[in-house]
Amino acid sequence: MSAEQPGDEQGEAIARTLDVRGLKCPLPVLKARKAIGQVEVGALLEVLVTDPAAMLDFRHYARQSGHELVAAEEGEVLRFVLRRST
Repeated sequence: MSAEQPGDEQGEAIARTLDVRGLKCPLPVLKARKAIGQVEVGALLEVLVTDPAAMLDFRHYARQSGHELVAAEEGEVLRFVLRRST
């Protein structure tokens, strides 16, 4: 894939975008957990979600997993950016 991915607020490139719009808890976090294992350590995973419960779920997941929650944006579509730690 040669298309450039937009970066996070710090200008770093997103390694992968996971679109889980329309899925309900706990599926967005479960799919993100699988997807973050497919990016390199230190890389960014962007997740697009429509389930309002995801705001709490992703914060909790980041704390429990040790991955850094770089961004959590609210709106019609919630956007999360996670940095893989290990």
